[in-house]
Order: sequence, then structure tokens, then C-alpha cells
Amino acid sequence: MNKHKSRLFKENVLLRCINCGSIYEADPWLFICPRCRGLLEVEMPSNIEVDFRSIANRRMGVWKYKELLPLGNDIKPITMGEGGTPLIKLSRVMEALNINGIEAYVKFEGANPTGSFKDRGMTVGVTIAKYIGVKGVIVASTGNTAASAAAYAARAGIKCIVVLPKGGVAKGKIAQALLHGAEVMELDGTFDDALEEVFMNVTSSNSRDLYPLNSYNPWRLEGQKTIAFEVVDELGIVPDAVIVPVGNAGNISAIWKGFKELYRYGLIRELPRMIGIQAEGAAPLASAWSRGLDTPQFIEKPMTIASAIRIGRPVNWMKAVRAVRESKGTFISVTDEEILESIKILARFEGIGVEPASATTLAGLIKAYNNGIIERNSTVVLIATGHALKDPDTIIRYSL
Repeated sequence: MNKHKSRLFKENVLLRCINCGSIYEADPWLFICPRCRGLLEVEMPSNIEVDFRSIANRRMGVWKYKELLPLGNDIKPITMGEGGTPLIKLSRVMEALNINGIEAYVKFEGANPTGSFKDRGMTVGVTIAKYIGVKGVIVASTGNTAASAAAYAARAGIKCIVVLPKGGVAKGKIAQALLHGAEVMELDGTFDDALEEVFMNVTSSNSRDLYPLNSYNPWRLEGQKTIAFEVVDELGIVPDAVIVPVGNAGNISAIWKGFKELYRYGLIRELPRMIGIQAEGAAPLASAWSRGLDTPQFIEKPMTIASAIRIGRPVNWMKAVRAVRESKGTFISVTDEEILESIKILARFEGIGVEPASATTLAGLIKAYNNGIIERNSTVVLIATGHALKDPDTIIRYSL
């Protein structure tokens, strides 16, 4: 393992516990702090020197920013050109909603190879899995993780096992996982039950044949932080706010980590506010935040049409709360009706087709604007995490 660590990761990359602060050497198999059982995050070296001008001629995408990723610069990635997704200015939508003085953009992650932001994390996670020589990867999923893991595992030539909550995943996403040759296991219960099954499978086994790639794996989240890099790279400025759907809560914390690293390396001089959006029937963080509570009120049976964020016990809740608190942001919950209306508005006024979870960001922007959370003359970026074709059944069922 030592030879893997010395070659796989950059020098001086570490892991830090977000709960007790303990620091560990970089290890692809270390996910939970041995001292306090808290989640870990990757701590990048302090001496990285890079600016956007020096890499301007590279193709936009996750690996454009390889100097800011923890893997060694000579590691050959498992990639399909993920990242480099469109940043689309909302013009007709803002006029139709009578939202004045706000410049809003959609970062359309549905343009990734498998149609969601998960590809950013999977290119890093599956690259590690391939390098350390496992037979395959394993994930629990509400759908997008399964589709992405299956595709990248196929490209790497390793197997993929996905555990899904029975009846709780959009058919388009299951079809993708099957198409790419994943072994699909369905169980009665919620995503949280599926995640527990995967976690127990990995931690109780002495075998290291299967590499887990859910978002408690801090290395996977390193790919997702590149959303922040691209937003700054494309806009040329730091937005005032970034609005993100929140399910298992890994993405909002990864994006915030990306902005903080840009700030740390002197590439930006300010930071955005992070605004996390949850559906009302699956809002353990937003409901706790609105009541001034420090910890989420977990939900045993979350309910929402936004299946991608139908999660009652987000494993990364502590990271997400820290991101929102540090950035002076907030959590907001929106109704299924508001989500459906936002899907329609984005599609019919701007031609942007998103799955329900992605539309929570527009619904959240409307609420934030009406409640004075986002002020006039602000620049706002909405992270649209998945393509509309991920969940065509919902669109047809509700006759949008």
C-alpha cells in the first residue's frame, strides 16, 4: 500500500477529520476517523502554484485543474471528458418571474457524459479504484450515482455493484446502470438503508475487492469541487451566491471546498454564499436550520418527487452545515409543486431541461429573492445537477 500512496497522491496531501481535527496520511481506504468516527476530508498541500491564465489553453473539464486535484500529476485518469458543462445565463426566466436586478446563471451538469454532476466525482474515484487494483466498485444510489459508477467502471474494465431502494429510483437511471453492465441489487427501504447496506458490506469484510464510491469517500468529492473552479473560470468573477440541491449533502460541501481552495491559493479574493435547497418532504437540514437547531432532524421515510434528493439521513450533513455557516448562507425548503413549476419555467423559457432535484434551485432562488435573502445587483449561479431525461416518467405523469 505504501508504494500506492507514494505514487497515487501528491506529496503532502493529507486527510483531516471534520469533527475532531485529527490528521492522517493519504490513504484511499480511509473514510472514517479512527478516533471519533467522524467523516474525513482531503487537505491539499499549501504550496501549490497555479493560475487560470497558465492553463487557459487546456480543454475545459475536471482534469484541466489537475494541479488542484490530489492525484499525482502523472496518474492517467479514467475519463470521458466530464466537466466543462455550460454556464447558461437566465434572461427570459428572470423577466417572466419579475426578478429584477439579479444576474442568474445555470451551471448545467446534465451535459456530463452520463447526464449528471456525479461524473466529476467518478472520474477521480474510479481512477483510484483502477489504480489500487480492486475488482470493482460498489455504491448505494438514488440513481445518478449508479448510472455514473456503472459507466466509469465499464470504461475502467472493472465490475460495478449498485444497491438501490426498491421503487425509489427513476427508470432512466436504472436503465443506464443496466446498460453499462452493473449488477443491480434492490432492497426494501430507503436510500439510507441502501447506503447502510453498502457501508456494512465494506467495513465488515476483510476483503478489499470492492471500492466504495458513495460520498462518504472524500476522494470522490475532490472531483466535484471542480464545479467551483469552472464557475470562476467561466464567469471571471466570484458569484455572490451559489444555489445547490441537497440530498446526501456531499456536493454543496465539495463546491464550497473548491471555492475555499481558490481563495487559499490566492486565485480569488472573495467567497460566495452557499444556499442549500431541499424538498419539503426530505428536508432534515432545511427544517433544522429554520428552527435554529445545530443538528438535522432525520426523516425515516422521506417523500418527494425529486428522487435524487429523497434522502432522510444525509451522511455529509456536518460538512454541508459547515459550508453554509462558514459562507453565511442558508438552507431553504421548497414544495413539490414549486419544483414542478420550476421544471416547466426553465424548459419553456430557456430551453433547459432538468430533472426535479435540479429545479429546486430555481424554486429556491424565487424564495430567496422574495424573502430578501438575495439582494438586487447580485450574481447567482444555480447548480442544475441532472438532465431531464433522467426522470421522464415524472414529466409525463404530471403533464408539464
